[in-house]
Amino acid sequence: MIHLVWLVPFLPLLGFLINGLCRRYLSKSLTGVIGSGSVVAAFVISLLIFFEVRQPGFTPQVIALFDFINVGSLHIPFAFQVDQLSALFLLIITGVGSLIHIYSTSYMHDESNESFARYFAYLNLFVFSMLILVLGANYVMMFIGWEGVGLCSYLLIGFWFRNIEYNKAANKAFIMNRIGDLGFLLGIFLLIQQFGSVTFSEVFAQVPALGEGNTVLFAIAMLLFVGAMGKSAQIPLYTWLPDAMAGPTPVSALIHAATMVTAGIYMVARSNVIYTLAPCIQAIITVIGLATALLAASIALKQNDIKKVLAYSTVSQLGYMFIALGVGAYTAAVFHVMTHAFFKALLFLGSGSVIHAMGGEQDIRKMGGLKKWMPITNISFLIGCLAIAGIPGLSGFFSKDEILAHAFGYSKVIYALGLLGALMTAFYMFRLYYITFTGNFRGTHEQEHHLHESPAAITFPLIVLAILSVIGGYVGMPEVFGVKNLLAEYLSPIFAPSVPYLHAHHLDHALEWGLMGLSTVLVIVMIVWARAKFRNYANTGEATTGFAKVLENKWYVDELYDAIIVKPLFALSRFFSDVVERSGIDGLVNGVGRGVKWGSRQMRLLQNGQVGFYVFAMVIGMIVLLAISLFL
Repeated sequence: MIHLVWLVPFLPLLGFLINGLCRRYLSKSLTGVIGSGSVVAAFVISLLIFFEVRQPGFTPQVIALFDFINVGSLHIPFAFQVDQLSALFLLIITGVGSLIHIYSTSYMHDESNESFARYFAYLNLFVFSMLILVLGANYVMMFIGWEGVGLCSYLLIGFWFRNIEYNKAANKAFIMNRIGDLGFLLGIFLLIQQFGSVTFSEVFAQVPALGEGNTVLFAIAMLLFVGAMGKSAQIPLYTWLPDAMAGPTPVSALIHAATMVTAGIYMVARSNVIYTLAPCIQAIITVIGLATALLAASIALKQNDIKKVLAYSTVSQLGYMFIALGVGAYTAAVFHVMTHAFFKALLFLGSGSVIHAMGGEQDIRKMGGLKKWMPITNISFLIGCLAIAGIPGLSGFFSKDEILAHAFGYSKVIYALGLLGALMTAFYMFRLYYITFTGNFRGTHEQEHHLHESPAAITFPLIVLAILSVIGGYVGMPEVFGVKNLLAEYLSPIFAPSVPYLHAHHLDHALEWGLMGLSTVLVIVMIVWARAKFRNYANTGEATTGFAKVLENKWYVDELYDAIIVKPLFALSRFFSDVVERSGIDGLVNGVGRGVKWGSRQMRLLQNGQVGFYVFAMVIGMIVLLAISLFL
C-alpha cells in the first residue's frame, strides 16, 4: 500500500475538484457523499499504510513522483516520505477529518446547494493541503502544503463572506500567517545555502557535522520556528486563532484540532535533530510555549462565547506541545497532538451541537440546563472536559502528565508554571461545562421550545471522538505503569538522530507517581471549585470590573497591536497614498503631461497663417544662425 500513498492526498483533491466544478448541479446528499467519502477512503488507505509502517524492521520509504525543481546542483523532487511520523499524522488528519466531514453534512444542511458544495470543496482542499504538508519528503513540499492550509483557512474562516467582520477575521488569519511564512521561507533559503538541499534525509545527515550551538544552525532553527509560531499560534502571532471562530463550527474543529495548528509542531518534530543541536532555540521555544500556555489559559477563564473559550484553550494546549518540544520531549509533544486532536475535536463539535440546538446562540450566559434535552452531547462534552483536564484514565492525563514530567526534569520552575496552567485548564473547562449544561435554562422561551438532541450525523462523530478521548492515551502509557510505551517505541526511529545529543532527565518511579498524584488531586480540587461556583449559575448581567475585565478583554493585546502596529501602518499607507503617490509620483507624471500640453499650446501660436510673421521668423532665424557661427 505504501506505493499507493499518492492516493491519500489525491482522493480529497478529487473531491475538491468534483464539488467545486459541479457545485451548481450536485444535490446536497451527493455533495456530502463525495466530500465525506473521499476523506473516508483516504483514511482507509492511511490505516493500511500505518499497519505496514509499524511492522518490525520497516525503513522510511520515499516515493518520488516527478522532478519539481532541477537547477544546477539543486534537485528538489515532488516526493512523498512514508515513515512512522507521517503515517501517524495521516491517521490523525484523515480520521478526525472524516468525522468532521460527516458532521458537516448535517450541520451545514441549511445552506443552499451551491454554498454547501463550495463548503465541502474548501474542506476537501484543506485536507489535501495538510496531507501534502505531512507527506512531503522535503521542506519545499512541506511549504507548499503549509501555504495551502493558509489559503484554505482564509477561505473557510471567511466562508460567510457577506459578513464584514468575518472577512476581517479571515484577513487577519491570512496576514498574520504570512509573517510566520516569511520566516519559514528564509529558513528554506538558508538550508539551501548551507546544505545544498532541502530533502530531509540529506539535510539531517549533514546537520551533526556542524556541531552543537553552530551559528548557522541557530539561524535556521529560529527562522523555521518563526514559521511554526505563526501557524501554531504562539506569542506574539496567536491573536488570529481566536478570531478564526468566525468560520462554521466544523471548520473550527478542523483548524484547531487535527490540521492547521499542528503543522508547526509537526515541522519542529520532523526537524528534531536541528533543534537538539540548537539548545538556545530550544530554551526560547520552552519559554514562548510556557508564556503562551499561561496567557491563553488566563484569558479563557473569563470568556463567555463557547467557541472563544475552546479557541483560547487550543492556544494554551499548543503552548504545552511547544514546552515538550523545547525540553526535548519530542514523543510527548506528538502524543499530545494526537490526544488533543481527539478531545478538542470532540469539544468543538459538541459546542456546534449546542449552537445548533440553540439556534445559533454562542453566549454561555444564555444557556444552562441543556443536559436535560441533549443527553448525548452532554455526556460526550463532559468526557472531553475530563480528558483535557487530565483526569486519570483518559487520554489527556497521559499526554499532559508526560509533558509535565519532562518539564520537571528540565526545570522545577517550568514544571510549577506548567502545572498552574493545567489547573487553570481544569477550572475554565468545567466553568464552561457547568454554565452550559447544568442549572436552569437562561435562554428565551422560543429557544427552549426548540431544544432537542442533534441528529445522528452530528451525534455519531461525538460518540466516536468520546471513545477515542477515553482510550486514545493508552498507546503512550509511561513505563511507570509497568508497560512499554508503545508510541515512544513506534516513533523511536524518527527521533533517534537526536538521542546522542539529548540531556535526558530520568525521574525515579516514586517521584513520577508523586507528580501524577499531585496534579490529579489539584485538578480535582479545581473541578470541585468550578462545580460549586457555576453549577447553579445565574446571569446577573453585572459588568465585570478590575482584573476580571482585563481577562475578559484578552489582556488588551488586540488593542495594543492595533495601536502600535495596525494604526501606524495605516497612517504610513495614507501618507504614501496621499503625499508620495498623489502629490509626488502622480504630481510629477501629471506635471510632465501638463508641461507638454502648455508647450504645445504656445508652439501652436507660431502657426498663425500670416506671411509677414513667417518672413520675420525666417530673418530672426538667420540672425541666430549667423550669431552662432560667429561666436562658436
